[in-house]
Amino acid sequence: MKTIKFGSRDSKLAVIQAELVLDTMDAPCELITMKTTGDLILDRTLEQIGGKGLFVKELDRALAAKEVDFTVHSLKDMPMEQPEGLPIVAYSKREDPRDALVLAEGLQALDLTKPIGCASARRRVQLEKLFPGADIQPIRGNIQTRLRKLDEGQYGALVLASAGLTRLGLTHRIARYFSVDEILPAAGQGIVAVQGRADADSSCLSQFADADARDCAYAERSFTRTLDGGCTSPVAAYAEVAGDTLKLRGMYVNEEQTVVRFGDCTGMRAQAEQLGRDLAEQLRRGE
Repeated sequence: MKTIKFGSRDSKLAVIQAELVLDTMDAPCELITMKTTGDLILDRTLEQIGGKGLFVKELDRALAAKEVDFTVHSLKDMPMEQPEGLPIVAYSKREDPRDALVLAEGLQALDLTKPIGCASARRRVQLEKLFPGADIQPIRGNIQTRLRKLDEGQYGALVLASAGLTRLGLTHRIARYFSVDEILPAAGQGIVAVQGRADADSSCLSQFADADARDCAYAERSFTRTLDGGCTSPVAAYAEVAGDTLKLRGMYVNEEQTVVRFGDCTGMRAQAEQLGRDLAEQLRRGE
């Protein structure tokens, strides 16, 4: 039986997420890890170095060159547009999508004399409303690196995706979960995505793939794509499904970041992508 090769970033979290996929496979598998450009350039923000595409470029190349059969990613870190011939072929069951407040070891209260570290404009815009006057500063690096900077006193707190902390066994570091009404998540937050080649058989992923997460991802990514958003833009989207129905919430911020609008819509989940486009246009028009 052919060994199926999976590609992943080499961070601890990325490997854990890849193993979630491998654990569902009936065929022999091999995990091949690599550093991406986004992992190597840590002294500048993502806006300054070109956005989240830098976290997938090397993996995309390996997939296109058939050095691996599939690649595994945090969906929220993937560009909204996929390279031609390299579609997302499976979505995991969603982990907790909420953002979380993390304090330094031993602290019980938020210290606003030091900056709150976060890695996205989406979080910054919403944190500024939750904590008026707080100093919100960017922070780069994997979760362990960010926690080290926090514990060294460089920051008063961090805001991180609770899904990553959960998968790393670090829920004890969470001081507070932000509800989705307080901080609307990034599109795809909490979902692990598997990317493949359009001409390849992906039926081996049937035990891993989750239809609810897929439809939520379609709506959220369509909303973000329509607004030309990503990790360099303060766009947020979160969908939930119940039966045949999908509810989508979204956040729009204008280019000058002087206007912030929230809205929601409900419709048939089979029309998930159209719902995303419609809500994005509605918020852009201010309706």
